[in-house]
Amino acid sequence: MPCSCANEGQRKLASWPVNDNRDVGKDVQSVKHFTSELIVEAVVRCLRVIDSALGSGLSPSLPPGMSARFRVGMSLAQACQDLGYKGEIGYQTFLYSNEPEIRSLLMFLVEKLPKESADSMDQPAGKLALLRKSIAAQIKAQLSVPWLPPTCRLPHLSKTQNPGPSHSFHTQKLSLPYCLKVPGKKLLKEEMDYQKDFLPPVTAQPSQHASVPASLLEQHAGELSAAQEWENEWNSQGLLSRLTPEEYRSRKRARLQKRIEEQLRTATQPRPDTLGAPRSGSDLTELLQAFGGSTVAGDILTKGTRFTHTEKFTFTQEPEKAAQQMAVAAISLPSSHQSEEDLQAQQQEELALLQRQLQQLSLSIEEVAGDMRQLTVSIHQVSDELKQKELSNVEKEDSVRVKKQTIDLLPDAENNLAKLQALVEGSAKRVVNLAAQWENHRAPLIDEHRRLKTLCSNREIESSRKLSEIKELHIKIRQSAEEAKKKEGLYKQLITEFENLPKDVSRSAYTARILEIVGNIRKQKEEITKILSDTKELQKEINSLTGKLDRTFAVTDELVFKDAKKDESVRKSYKYLAALHENCTQLIQTIEDTGTIMREIRDLEEQIETENGKKTASNLEKILEDYKAIRQENSVLVAKIREA
Repeated sequence: MPCSCANEGQRKLASWPVNDNRDVGKDVQSVKHFTSELIVEAVVRCLRVIDSALGSGLSPSLPPGMSARFRVGMSLAQACQDLGYKGEIGYQTFLYSNEPEIRSLLMFLVEKLPKESADSMDQPAGKLALLRKSIAAQIKAQLSVPWLPPTCRLPHLSKTQNPGPSHSFHTQKLSLPYCLKVPGKKLLKEEMDYQKDFLPPVTAQPSQHASVPASLLEQHAGELSAAQEWENEWNSQGLLSRLTPEEYRSRKRARLQKRIEEQLRTATQPRPDTLGAPRSGSDLTELLQAFGGSTVAGDILTKGTRFTHTEKFTFTQEPEKAAQQMAVAAISLPSSHQSEEDLQAQQQEELALLQRQLQQLSLSIEEVAGDMRQLTVSIHQVSDELKQKELSNVEKEDSVRVKKQTIDLLPDAENNLAKLQALVEGSAKRVVNLAAQWENHRAPLIDEHRRLKTLCSNREIESSRKLSEIKELHIKIRQSAEEAKKKEGLYKQLITEFENLPKDVSRSAYTARILEIVGNIRKQKEEITKILSDTKELQKEINSLTGKLDRTFAVTDELVFKDAKKDESVRKSYKYLAALHENCTQLIQTIEDTGTIMREIRDLEEQIETENGKKTASNLEKILEDYKAIRQENSVLVAKIREA
């Protein structure tokens, strides 16, 4: 049986490719014929099939140098130990191998090999599965072929690498219904009607049909980018503002509009190098109005700081103040008769005046803020005192009410005390009566509660038991279903393989061979049974003869001993009888010792065969040769070192 397993492993190893496709020779019939090179190659093949990462760095052939061979053997031993091999293994296992160790190592590696049947059982079988496998194989083969330009292709690649239609990546803006939806804003009926009746489909919106995929990819990428930016902004800033997404968007929109207006107002101020150039106020007014700015022509030409402009655009002005500002603006209009120095001086004076006003306003704002803080603190203190006084008033009102009732009862104190005593006694009796009634009701309720609790616990135990049984049944059903599915797939696969097998093979030959093997096994069993029965009969006969001999000797000894007392010749016969019995006993013991020695000889012969299988002598010769080779290598290295 081990030889058959070894041959099976040998056939498998011979069918797996490595870098040097070297097959097992025909003279190798069992594991004991394996050489060191073949053992190393077989182990490397197995390791590469089991774990490609583990066996990729191992060499399948032994190098000529002995030190390199030792390193290869140690690497293979370490790889097998990492794979989970528990037996004794080292470099000597591969370089000075013996049959039992190599057989156990190869059996371990063969058991670790991936099972082909597991993959085939997991996959659905049948004609459809075979078709899918063939399609996948064709696709894989076509993908493995490198792409070549049309001018460099060979004739057999013209079918698989045809130059298909190519278009430039040109995108156009698309109008999608869901893109028009704004969070927090409902679509108008007219917009919905337009989207439903007049909006063309996506494939008809680009001017060229080839631009549809590129436009969709661009649209999708833009939406993903916008969504990701909004999510990052909301997680970093929106959550900290403690506003809803709609409020945050509206505030951001307002800030952006305000910044645009400020930038436009700043851009309307004349530069020093363009003060003398005429300006067109009507165009700028139209531009500001287009961006939502509420201003007039007079305000555009009025010079001032950013604070004054923001105040003008933020707060509404009274008519009188507006008229005054218009007058000031009319006075401060740049005329062609004023010089550039006068305009600069006027601007400096206005700037200094506005700075003084700004400082005064800042001081007044700080004073008002300080007063507000003080008033807020005083309001909190007053509210706390008010709460404390309200609580004290409630307590005093309760005490006053009790004292008032007590004072009202003082004029008729004796009668009131008697009434109070009678009321207390009646309350005590009523309490006792209620306690007795409660006890009468409580006892059956407690019994019922205990009974229900016991019943509930029993039901819980029963339900948990049934639940566990149901779970086990579900698991068994699932396992049975999976097993049935696997067996069905295996059955279909076997049917397919059976259909693909050649039909000219005679089944009767296999049947006859199987019947012959079964007949031989039956004959061997009959012979073994016959030998065992003969052995048992012989053992019984030996035991019966031994017992009969002992009984006969005892009877004869007794009779002869009686006669030996009377007759001298009988006495000699008794001595001869004792000597004969002793000799026979020694002869039987000698025969038994001979049988024991023969069994020991057979055991020793088996051990000798086992030791011969270990190839101790040949291994010793190899070790001596390797020792000599190592010494020669060391001497060569020493000579090179000395020369260097």
